[in-house]
Amino acid sequence: MELMSLLTCPYCGHAERATMPFDACQFFYECPGCRVVLRPRPGDCCVVCSFGSTPCPPVQQDASGRSCCS
Repeated sequence: MELMSLLTCPYCGHAERATMPFDACQFFYECPGCRVVLRPRPGDCCVVCSFGSTPCPPVQQDASGRSCCS
């Protein structure tokens, strides 16, 4: 299981490696570059699944690929 993801802000392009919560979804993330608070895109369970390089751990564990929190 991958616990690191590269989060990339869609507004300013700032990218930062972040440790993902193992057993929960992260619903908000403040970009260190532009201070915009990112929220999941419609249909995604968390900001990591929307803007990260790797899906969140709950989605990684779910072999069906469904959203973990909806």
